[in-house]
Amino acid sequence: MKRIKSFFRYDNIGLLYILPAFAYMMFFVGYPIISNIVLSTQNVTVRNLVNGQKQFIGLDNYIAIFKDGVFIKAMGNTLTFTVACLVFQFLIGFVLALLFSKNFTFSKTVRGITMIPWMMPMTVTALMFKFMFSTDVGVINFILRTAGIIKENIEWLTTPDTAMIAVVVANIWIGIPFNTILISTGLTTIPQELYESAAVDGANAWQRLTRITLPLLRPTIESVLVLGFIYTFKVYDLVYVMTEGGPVNSTHLLSTYSYKLSFDMFQYSKGSSVANVLFLILLLVGMLYLKITMQGEED
Repeated sequence: MKRIKSFFRYDNIGLLYILPAFAYMMFFVGYPIISNIVLSTQNVTVRNLVNGQKQFIGLDNYIAIFKDGVFIKAMGNTLTFTVACLVFQFLIGFVLALLFSKNFTFSKTVRGITMIPWMMPMTVTALMFKFMFSTDVGVINFILRTAGIIKENIEWLTTPDTAMIAVVVANIWIGIPFNTILISTGLTTIPQELYESAAVDGANAWQRLTRITLPLLRPTIESVLVLGFIYTFKVYDLVYVMTEGGPVNSTHLLSTYSYKLSFDMFQYSKGSSVANVLFLILLLVGMLYLKITMQGEED
């Protein structure tokens, strides 16, 4: 008892305050992760799940999924989906952040309206875009026909070439407010005196953007891109509600394919293996984010 009391004196007393949060994280996050890793090294299907006969097979599940054509396609789809969303979310969010940094009429009102996509539940957004991209009654086809761009309705969600475009557009709409608010916060940290001095020296808008705004926003931009990658790479509910990974696996992501293996095909071990690959990628990106954050604090 004396040793425990002496350990928690002075600087170590902070450990007592984080102990409840640590216990919560270990139970609700740590245990499922460890359990999933153990499950991926076993051969667990619907047949042997009930009787508890779980055969240890090592890395066979990982070898099997990397030989699976659908898994490779899902990996490529996930990277394509993530990169496409990040590019457009960041560009549009950056432009909106620059716009909202100016004082104009109803600027605060418009800024608040742009946050609606971020606050809406993901399933509601998915259902909304699923209706908008529907073939016969969707507003997207109606607008394109009215503008004379198309003559016949496009089957957005039932054609492999267009299904991915539909889910990318939906996720871009969701992620724009996140990019806008973070970049807007970063813009407020840049002293206005720098822009005034540059204007006096004759710098135009493009030079002020490239010589002042972008260099000083570098830590913010790095954080936005890394966090955006993490949030986008693990998207599940949006794609599942809109397409369920179809048609012909054209929109399957690692998250949706893991769900399909586990709860549609009842190959629980393979499904957990796909989830662990997703977890490993996000873990590496998360470590990169921590490194960027710590480096920014040191600078």
